[in-house]
Amino acid sequence: MPPAKKPDLLRDNELIYGRLLTVDESHLIQRYNKALAAFGLEPTKLESFQIDRTGFSPEIAEECGDFDYLDPNEVNRRFIILTPSQIDLPVVHTAFSNTSQLMFEFMSKNQRAIDALTIKDVIYGEIEDAVPKVNDIEDLLSINQVEFKVLSAEDVLGKAAELGKLVDRLKQEPDAWRDNAMLERMVDLAKVCGDIRENALVPDQVIFRHNAYWTSHFGGLYVFVDPDMTTVISDPSAPGFRRSRPWQVNYLSINDADKVFGFLAGTGRLDLPRASWIEASGYLEHRAEMVVRALIRDAEPNRNLTDVDKVWLQTWILGHADLIASDGNFPFLNAAKREIAQFGHLKIEDVPPRQRFLVVRAKPDQPDAWLTNQLISDFVPQDFVSRYVFNKPGFYKDYDGYSDAWRSHVVDVLKTTYLKDKVAFRTRLYGLTD
Repeated sequence: MPPAKKPDLLRDNELIYGRLLTVDESHLIQRYNKALAAFGLEPTKLESFQIDRTGFSPEIAEECGDFDYLDPNEVNRRFIILTPSQIDLPVVHTAFSNTSQLMFEFMSKNQRAIDALTIKDVIYGEIEDAVPKVNDIEDLLSINQVEFKVLSAEDVLGKAAELGKLVDRLKQEPDAWRDNAMLERMVDLAKVCGDIRENALVPDQVIFRHNAYWTSHFGGLYVFVDPDMTTVISDPSAPGFRRSRPWQVNYLSINDADKVFGFLAGTGRLDLPRASWIEASGYLEHRAEMVVRALIRDAEPNRNLTDVDKVWLQTWILGHADLIASDGNFPFLNAAKREIAQFGHLKIEDVPPRQRFLVVRAKPDQPDAWLTNQLISDFVPQDFVSRYVFNKPGFYKDYDGYSDAWRSHVVDVLKTTYLKDKVAFRTRLYGLTD
């Protein structure tokens, strides 16, 4: 599904499609159009557009009216590489959360080839797996690895391979140097490829593992991979739920907070509430503030919150004691803070299942930390900051339902907290280092 077109408020503050690369040089636009033509797409008429790590452009998506122009079946993602510097860009539109990591691994492992190829050509292709279309969970589970099918518009890759074979023949066949036609062909190929003994033009590694991920299929579905078991977390209405490979797949309903929490804690993916990280991070204070802001939004959706400060928030809390008490989350967080200060930890087994997610974060050094934090944010939708950091699809969906006043407030908070220093914010609150 193409995302709804977002108001300029998000774009103007780089909260959507931020940190992209501007393409406005005619030769690069021409190369991009050659890749589009190879995919059977119309060339762009734009004289300037932006691209992400995969080559996706929101401007071109709007021009052609298809946000999935590089992702036609939301599987076997296409990519267009104009420059090696794309490796430093985000991925802003994808059906799989690990697309960004796969692209990073491919570009890292094949840096020399990409550096050499993009001097003269555009690289394009597909992140291909065995599934042409996703119809049920089994289709997702059958994707164990992906292969980058790599092409170039001027076929520099193919010509480099041909030149390599001719060089081998020249070395191995004593009379090959007498073949004038072959030597002339080698000269022509070298004009395109350069000296292939010095320039690595063929990617070294194109096959990569497809591990834990979130996908937009079936309303949003998580796959976690452990040595002896794969765990799927989704809505039970997803086709194939509890039917695909039940002997090796653990199925959990995303509506079952108790079982989802038990899985994350039992597999060592969570930092449980302990003083060692809670007190220094300000995590509970952050959660409490997010809970109160959400209550204000629900009670007074059109209130202007531009100049709200902590004193105003405290006054609002005192004036709405009944609402605060009936919701229960703010008193719970205050009680949790006191218990941790007194005993060094919180007895998580005594906490109602949904509230457990308010006081935990992903274990920072666990490989699935970002994905785990995304899943946690599904259980704490009040915390729009965490939603934005780890769960942008969820954040943008929430944002579409906000009033104009609340949208302005959300943007202001993100600008003054997270955007001010992203790395420091993630390190302090979530223990993550880039």
